[in-house]
Amino acid sequence: MVVTGGAEPGANPTDTDPEVAAAAISDAARTVADRLRSWAEEASGTAQEVLATTAQIATDPTLIKDAQKRVREAHVTAERAVWEAAGAVAQQFQSLGGYFAERVRDVTDVRDRIIAVLTGSPVPGVPQRSERFVLVARDLAPADTAQLDAASVLALVTAEGGPTSHTAILARALGIPAVVGVGEAVLRIREGAMIVVDGGSGSVTLSPSEEQVRAASVRTKARTFSGQGRTSDGHRVQLLANVGDPAQAQAAAAAGAEGVGLFRTEFCFLERESEPSIEEQVQAYRAVLAAFAGKKVVVRTLDAGADKPLPFLTNLDEANPALGVRGYRTSWKNPEVLQNQLTAIARAAESEDAEVWVMAPMVARVSEAEDFVAACARHGLGTAGVMVEVPSAALLAGPILAHAAFASIGTNDLTQYTLAADRLLGALAPLSTPWDPAVLQLVRATCAGGDAQGRPVGVCGEAAADPALAAVLVGLGVTSLSMTPRALGDVAAVLEATTFDQCRRAATLALATTSAYDARAAARAELTVLAELAL
Repeated sequence: MVVTGGAEPGANPTDTDPEVAAAAISDAARTVADRLRSWAEEASGTAQEVLATTAQIATDPTLIKDAQKRVREAHVTAERAVWEAAGAVAQQFQSLGGYFAERVRDVTDVRDRIIAVLTGSPVPGVPQRSERFVLVARDLAPADTAQLDAASVLALVTAEGGPTSHTAILARALGIPAVVGVGEAVLRIREGAMIVVDGGSGSVTLSPSEEQVRAASVRTKARTFSGQGRTSDGHRVQLLANVGDPAQAQAAAAAGAEGVGLFRTEFCFLERESEPSIEEQVQAYRAVLAAFAGKKVVVRTLDAGADKPLPFLTNLDEANPALGVRGYRTSWKNPEVLQNQLTAIARAAESEDAEVWVMAPMVARVSEAEDFVAACARHGLGTAGVMVEVPSAALLAGPILAHAAFASIGTNDLTQYTLAADRLLGALAPLSTPWDPAVLQLVRATCAGGDAQGRPVGVCGEAAADPALAAVLVGLGVTSLSMTPRALGDVAAVLEATTFDQCRRAATLALATTSAYDARAAARAELTVLAELAL
């Protein structure tokens, strides 16, 4: 089925009292925001963040006041005024680029929801079906994706979007295979057609053979993981989970994760006008640490900026937020926020039995690593590391790791900055793949720097959840892989059936290619176990 936005309302003038129409706009926007907040309260992690952010857009004063001005001055209908006002906001966001351009889809989603309330029409969203189905759409608003039911939606295919967009990340977190940004052709798929969607390889097969259907059926059976990650010849690889709040930590522990490789602390700071108190942070962090007593939990300090702006910390008017003041850089002018967070992390660590590691995001220079490690030491946090998300950090991994205790590669941003391609821009989707040989070369450089200093290097980006790429990463020298808990079983199964030498051969073959497509094909040809496991 194809999901699209609402129809454009007519532009004919109306004799409706402008004040009545203006009040109706406010009421409708409030209704939409209340619904989204209600859904956010029932969600967790990234889904909660997306729904809460969309709720904010629904009550944005600029949007509402502009729409009300249009009904008063142009005497158009309330729904037409909302359509035009939202269009103006979307155009402004698009021109600003970066984080704002990424929110254009959210603006049009809010527009359609408000208009639906004004006109009494069905609210945009995914239709309810009694049978399980593959959802095909031009694009899907993150707010809709956040509410998808994995028990009903077998897979998601979109014509637009990028593989590291919120929509794609949310789908993977829900355990729904997603192939995004595949072009207009998918919109011609007829209702009721049989298709096979392979989220791992990014392929969509129309009218599949019986053998292809059988293989797909095998892939849908979830594998479980318990114990320790290792290759078939005993090479240890820690298999960890990415979590964003206490609920996700509980789910990760239940899935058998060996620990947490990425604890996103932003949930304490988002949707606030001011910094949370140290005590608030302590309680929030303890709830996550308690789920992993005796196990490693890597806490990432606040990654504000870009797609996570905070009014009390970041500049919302930056022309290009992705290349601006984000992550560790926010501490340059606001050092107290980082100091307070380190105090809270240290207190939480003292109160729980988890093995707490701390890392800073968006580190680009050796001096930044040195300063962060020193700051952690002053708070009694002895295991301090950095995220490798920009090429400079990968190329200087050796000198950086002379100071930092470990490195964790964020492949989503590393890919974005290496290929100079906004990872949420559908037009650049072909560039947004960590299989690109240039990205793999930087992973190898980071691991070489870690090896030279005797420091571990992990991966906590989306790449770790791809079983084939996980084996390649191990072959490049990665010592731990952190992923959505749903991916643990498949990644563990591939490693347990593959020798360390096979991983290294697959990595060597991938590095020798000149394109992401060839790198994936070469690695998969070497990793014959993938076919045996139907992955």
